[in-house]
Amino acid sequence: MPRTFTDSSDIPAPPEEVRIPLQAIRGRGAATAMAHRFARDTREAADDGWGPPPGDDDGAGDAPANPAATPSATRVHLETARSAICANDSPDIFFELSVNPYRGCEHGCIYCYARPTHSYLNFSPGLDFETQIVAKHNIASVLRTELAQPRYVPRLLNIGSATDCYQPVERELKLTRSVIEVMRDARHPFSLITKSSGVERDLDLLAPLAAQRLAAVYVTITTLDATLARRLEPRAAAPHRRLRTIRALAEAGVPVGVSVAPQIPFITEDMEQVLEAAHEAGARSAFYTVLRLPWELDTLFREWLQVHYPQRAARVMARVQDLHHLSDAERRAGKTYNSDFATRMKGTGLWADLVRQRFATTCRRLGLNRERVELDLGQFRPGLLQGQSSLF
Repeated sequence: MPRTFTDSSDIPAPPEEVRIPLQAIRGRGAATAMAHRFARDTREAADDGWGPPPGDDDGAGDAPANPAATPSATRVHLETARSAICANDSPDIFFELSVNPYRGCEHGCIYCYARPTHSYLNFSPGLDFETQIVAKHNIASVLRTELAQPRYVPRLLNIGSATDCYQPVERELKLTRSVIEVMRDARHPFSLITKSSGVERDLDLLAPLAAQRLAAVYVTITTLDATLARRLEPRAAAPHRRLRTIRALAEAGVPVGVSVAPQIPFITEDMEQVLEAAHEAGARSAFYTVLRLPWELDTLFREWLQVHYPQRAARVMARVQDLHHLSDAERRAGKTYNSDFATRMKGTGLWADLVRQRFATTCRRLGLNRERVELDLGQFRPGLLQGQSSLF
């Protein structure tokens, strides 16, 4: 059969490619496994015409309407840690040392500033951060060795500064508990921060240490709105459950504070109510930060807005830029975050001042932050880690 050749000018232009709209994934914060910043290849889902039959709106059949919206199972990778203590020289952070038993966090908080660190592991800061969890199975023994070093000097130390030390896998692995046991044995003071009610399991360790000024706990409550919390922090404890945790800690004599972080314009709008509820439950200190969007987190948060709050997405991002007092040129370049140590946590400018005034006024009215929790570094006894008895 003879071939027929057609002039290319007669060929109609192909239809414009249709992208599959993002959909929320049940129990996950991110909607995609976006490529990390070191990846050489990037891929985007596109509609190839093999969607559900016409009129099949619920996606029933052989496959869900959007395969990308299928929940992913969580996988835990065991890592042999070479070090446990991470030093911090940032002047805007109250602790100098930190210990993080896990990398990645199944809580899936969409705003988490630690998401971009998953890129160093060749994982996506999106879904991989929530589903590919790295557990440092030997962290307690490594910590014990580091604290016993003659050159070690005790300083303010926080457990769980990057990812939640009481995320779901802690129930099985108990790495955080093993870290607390080492701190107890060395009489080294520490604080920890969490969104999980799992911290109540370790009250048998925390309460006696708190009585000796060796432990304090901070619980993050971003909002009291359960629907919003489920979208922002899908696998963290519900807001009312975190309030019960604050009450349980306070009743056990553990100094407990509340973190109302991050403050997100036009999304988290109940700061005063959170502070009031936390104070009533027993919190006696509080702090906050504003939303920060470093590296891939910028794109991830924009995706989240398009999935959950498309009508206000542009407004929210414009106000985030206001919080960080960005110039017109920086805004046009798409910048949304100022990493300067002096301003990155609280922001600067009119809107940042408004948040600051709301927080300060409410804390003053409730009596929060009147007394600072002073942990006692002078009790540190590294010899106890090696079985030596103490004369004191």
